[in-house]
Amino acid sequence: MDILRLCTWSGPRNASTALMYSFAQRTDTRVVDEPLYAHYLEASSVHHPARAEILKAQDADGERVVREVILGPCDRPILFLKHRAHHLAGLDRGFLGEVTNLLLIRDPEEMIPSLATVVRAPRLRDTALKIQAFLYKELRDLGHPPLVLDSRELRSDPRSVLGELCARLGLELDEAMLHWPPGPRPEDGVWASHWYQSLHRSTGFLPWVPSLETFPQRYWPLLEKARPFYEYLRRQAIGVDARA
Repeated sequence: MDILRLCTWSGPRNASTALMYSFAQRTDTRVVDEPLYAHYLEASSVHHPARAEILKAQDADGERVVREVILGPCDRPILFLKHRAHHLAGLDRGFLGEVTNLLLIRDPEEMIPSLATVVRAPRLRDTALKIQAFLYKELRDLGHPPLVLDSRELRSDPRSVLGELCARLGLELDEAMLHWPPGPRPEDGVWASHWYQSLHRSTGFLPWVPSLETFPQRYWPLLEKARPFYEYLRRQAIGVDARA
């Protein structure tokens, strides 16, 4: 059986879990939640919420995870793998040529204040935007440009954006992707209680609305570093040309 291995490389707070829940509604799809998280924690020594639980629950050998999970057997024709882009730290990225890659991005002016509620003193690495931009250029130069989704476009018009994404993947849009039952899913990582609270109350993509809060001044330097990478990627995003 030919398997579509869709690796979604996201930053935090980017509707990536909602996209995972969306694909989980398809009967032809198996979803996996951040299989490289333990590898990243081991490789980087960063201290994220639930670090000890993640290292206990997951295999921290990233190369083995690539072989056995990302490129391993799957009982369904579509394997949706939700990743954080910075979880690639220290890995041989050669396997990216064997999968279909999707970059999920979010305006850092919206992302950074949300990220700061979970990660104290976030840095550019934590936004994942720099590595996402590097990944786009690297894969494009190899002749495998990844697809790009902006979470604002996805949340503003889920049916149209998902429809175009599915078309580019050679799939039919399944209307079931637009809604899911509230509550956690069995695929959720052990970190779900720290990151997924609002999503567990949802039954679909939350509509995008502009923030009315003033951007915190202490994060201005980080915003200035992150924005050029976001703007570069946004120009490649599904649905953006139609709205420009």
